[in-house]
Amino acid sequence: MPKILLVEDNEMNRDMLSRRLKRKGFDVVIAVDGGQGVDMAHNEKPDLILMDMSLPVKDGWTATKELKAAADTQNIPVIALTAHAMSGDREQALAAGCDDYDTKPIELPRLLGKIETLLAR
Repeated sequence: MPKILLVEDNEMNRDMLSRRLKRKGFDVVIAVDGGQGVDMAHNEKPDLILMDMSLPVKDGWTATKELKAAADTQNIPVIALTAHAMSGDREQALAAGCDDYDTKPIELPRLLGKIETLLAR
Protein backbone atom coordinates (compact mmCIF):
# COMPACT_ATOMS: atom_id res chain seq x y z
CA MET A 1 0.00 0.00 0.00
CA PRO A 2 1.76 3.20 -1.17
CA LYS A 3 2.09 5.95 1.43
CA ILE A 4 1.08 9.47 0.43
CA LEU A 5 1.95 12.55 2.45
CA LEU A 6 -0.81 15.13 2.00
CA VAL A 7 0.37 18.64 2.90
CA GLU A 8 -2.79 20.78 3.02
CA ASP A 9 -3.87 23.54 5.41
CA ASN A 10 -7.56 23.62 4.43
CA GLU A 11 -9.41 21.19 6.69
CA MET A 12 -12.23 20.52 4.23
CA ASN A 13 -9.83 19.79 1.34
CA ARG A 14 -7.65 17.65 3.62
CA ASP A 15 -10.56 15.58 4.92
CA MET A 16 -12.17 15.04 1.53
CA LEU A 17 -8.98 14.14 -0.31
CA SER A 18 -7.55 11.90 2.41
CA ARG A 19 -10.80 9.90 2.66
CA ARG A 20 -10.98 9.45 -1.11
CA LEU A 21 -7.33 8.36 -1.32
CA LYS A 22 -7.76 5.88 1.56
CA ARG A 23 -10.76 4.36 -0.24
CA LYS A 24 -8.48 3.86 -3.27
CA GLY A 25 -6.05 1.87 -1.10
CA PHE A 26 -3.44 4.46 -0.16
CA ASP A 27 -1.95 4.93 3.30
CA VAL A 28 -2.35 8.69 3.90
CA VAL A 29 -0.40 10.78 6.40
CA ILE A 30 -1.22 14.46 6.82
CA ALA A 31 0.69 17.67 7.48
CA VAL A 32 -1.10 20.99 7.94
CA ASP A 33 1.72 23.40 6.98
CA GLY A 34 4.93 23.43 4.96
CA GLY A 35 7.25 23.11 7.96
CA GLN A 36 5.40 20.07 9.27
CA GLY A 37 5.34 18.68 5.72
CA VAL A 38 9.13 18.81 5.44
CA ASP A 39 9.56 17.19 8.88
CA MET A 40 7.04 14.44 8.09
CA ALA A 41 8.63 13.71 4.71
CA HIS A 42 11.94 13.02 6.48
CA ASN A 43 10.29 10.92 9.23
CA GLU A 44 7.59 9.06 7.30
CA LYS A 45 9.43 8.46 3.99
CA PRO A 46 6.26 8.59 1.87
CA ASP A 47 6.15 7.15 -1.65
CA LEU A 48 4.65 10.42 -2.94
CA ILE A 49 3.83 13.91 -1.65
CA LEU A 50 0.77 16.00 -2.54
CA MET A 51 1.90 19.55 -1.75
CA ASP A 52 -0.49 22.49 -1.50
CA MET A 53 1.43 25.57 -2.61
CA SER A 54 -0.34 28.17 -0.43
CA LEU A 55 0.62 27.03 3.07
CA PRO A 56 1.28 28.73 6.40
CA VAL A 57 4.71 28.60 8.14
CA LYS A 58 6.52 27.58 4.94
CA ASP A 59 4.88 27.74 1.50
CA GLY A 60 4.82 24.75 -0.84
CA TRP A 61 7.47 26.19 -3.16
CA THR A 62 9.98 26.55 -0.29
CA ALA A 63 9.09 23.18 1.26
CA THR A 64 9.51 21.40 -2.09
CA LYS A 65 12.88 23.07 -2.75
CA GLU A 66 14.09 21.91 0.70
CA LEU A 67 12.89 18.35 0.11
CA LYS A 68 14.51 18.16 -3.33
CA ALA A 69 17.79 19.48 -1.86
CA ALA A 70 17.96 16.80 0.88
CA ALA A 71 19.54 13.44 0.05
CA ASP A 72 16.91 11.36 1.88
CA THR A 73 13.87 13.03 0.25
CA GLN A 74 15.09 14.24 -3.15
CA ASN A 75 13.70 11.22 -5.02
CA ILE A 76 10.19 11.35 -3.53
CA PRO A 77 7.81 12.55 -6.26
CA VAL A 78 5.92 15.75 -5.42
CA ILE A 79 2.66 16.83 -7.06
CA ALA A 80 1.87 20.51 -6.58
CA LEU A 81 -1.77 21.24 -5.72
CA THR A 82 -2.89 24.78 -6.30
CA ALA A 83 -5.99 26.85 -6.86
CA HIS A 84 -3.80 29.25 -8.84
CA ALA A 85 -4.33 28.03 -12.38
CA MET A 86 -2.57 31.01 -13.93
CA SER A 87 -0.22 30.66 -16.84
CA GLY A 88 3.27 30.19 -15.47
CA ASP A 89 2.13 28.41 -12.29
CA ARG A 90 2.89 24.97 -13.70
CA GLU A 91 6.36 26.14 -14.77
CA GLN A 92 6.95 27.70 -11.34
CA ALA A 93 5.95 24.43 -9.62
CA LEU A 94 8.22 22.37 -11.86
CA ALA A 95 11.07 24.86 -11.34
CA ALA A 96 10.66 24.44 -7.55
CA GLY A 97 11.23 20.70 -8.03
CA CYS A 98 7.67 19.39 -8.26
CA ASP A 99 7.34 16.37 -10.52
CA ASP A 100 3.80 17.24 -11.60
CA TYR A 101 1.08 19.82 -11.03
CA ASP A 102 -2.67 19.66 -10.50
CA THR A 103 -5.28 22.34 -9.97
CA LYS A 104 -8.06 22.69 -7.42
CA PRO A 105 -10.82 21.83 -7.23
CA ILE A 106 -9.35 18.33 -7.41
CA GLU A 107 -10.69 16.02 -10.09
CA LEU A 108 -9.90 12.66 -8.48
CA PRO A 109 -9.61 10.55 -11.68
CA ARG A 110 -7.11 13.05 -13.15
CA LEU A 111 -5.11 13.25 -9.91
CA LEU A 112 -5.08 9.45 -9.52
CA GLY A 113 -3.68 9.14 -13.03
CA LYS A 114 -0.81 11.47 -12.12
CA ILE A 115 -0.19 9.60 -8.84
CA GLU A 116 -0.12 6.20 -10.60
CA THR A 117 2.25 7.51 -13.28
CA LEU A 118 4.73 8.87 -10.73
CA LEU A 119 4.55 5.77 -8.48
CA ALA A 120 5.26 3.55 -11.51
CA ARG A 121 8.57 5.34 -12.24
